[in-house]
Amino acid sequence: MTEKEITLRYGMNPQQTPARVTMKEGRALPVTVLNGAPGYINFLDALNSWQLVKELKAALDLPAAASFKHVSPSGAAVAAVPLTETLKKIYFVDDLELSPLAEAYARARGVDRMSSFGDWVALSDRVDASAARILAREVSDGVIAPEYDEEALKILSRKKGGKYTVLQMDPTYEPDSQEVRDVFGLILEQGRHAQLVAPENLTNIVTTRRDLPETAVRDMIVAWISLKYTQSNSVCYAVDGQVIGVGAGQQSRIHCARLAGQKADLWRLRQHPVVLGLPFKPDAGRPERDNAIDQYLRDDVTEPEKAGWKEVFSEIPEQLTKAEKRAWLDQLDEVVLGSDAFFPFRDSIDRAAMTGVKYVLQPGGSNRDDIVIQACNEYGMTMVFSGVRLFHH
Repeated sequence: MTEKEITLRYGMNPQQTPARVTMKEGRALPVTVLNGAPGYINFLDALNSWQLVKELKAALDLPAAASFKHVSPSGAAVAAVPLTETLKKIYFVDDLELSPLAEAYARARGVDRMSSFGDWVALSDRVDASAARILAREVSDGVIAPEYDEEALKILSRKKGGKYTVLQMDPTYEPDSQEVRDVFGLILEQGRHAQLVAPENLTNIVTTRRDLPETAVRDMIVAWISLKYTQSNSVCYAVDGQVIGVGAGQQSRIHCARLAGQKADLWRLRQHPVVLGLPFKPDAGRPERDNAIDQYLRDDVTEPEKAGWKEVFSEIPEQLTKAEKRAWLDQLDEVVLGSDAFFPFRDSIDRAAMTGVKYVLQPGGSNRDDIVIQACNEYGMTMVFSGVRLFHH
């Protein structure tokens, strides 16, 4: 490796060789490998996630974190609201002292722990030992950040038998204004999507209800920036400065909304007192608990899956009923729904209402905008037309 080239083991798949990272005209790379050996997909995740947390930090002036899998965030957050004891427990950090940066990552990682298994991590600020300790005990591929404390780097360098990938990004680096991509031998060029969210993007309120508190504005910014770096089509739900459900890469917008809503519902249901009290065996690991909770909360869990619970639970628990789950979900409120493009039908709004959405952010521009606005009015939602599409491919 040199400062102008990083040789990779292979590309997206082992049969895709050779592979490397360079820059135009032999310029020096803005990223340094401090530990481990990053792969091609690691770099795609690293560069997308770094942009996300950098923009969150710039927009909200709060420590930001993202947990990425396959070039989309499974979670993203800023340290805006202190973690409750319940969230600390479901995020498995109730035994740790957390810095603001560590709290941001606990939120980003904890919201969808099954998707975040083996994640790539981006952190906006200098990584301290508190954040490193969370990373050290979770299944993760690597991390990118602008700086690392000496103790944090020592902790991370021991992970995965010394093979954990640690990248340091130059926070002052800005890419060229033109992006170039080679696809099947053809060269595609476009202007880089450099537009940042601005206050004027959130002023066009089109519903009867016009209430838009500062907390909703903050969460719309979190949603906006997260969607900007999520594979399209994409929809996300956000509350308290964190994404609580992402629906990425779906061909239909309603499927995005349903997927994101299901994840947000699971996040909420994990906080149910019955779930918090599930009788796990003392030696059940965090991934095993995550999988068991996911099965426990599903209405369609199979008998073979239930049979496997004896490996995780000290006694087989009785599942919550649909009515019990619905009553708990109905307590969720003040949620933001963000979409990277317009809603062509009201179905996504109908689904959003089931997950406590009160504020909607979308570009607008559909021939059926009036139908979508009417749906928001029926549910007493505030909807903002940003006028900016956020497709990302």
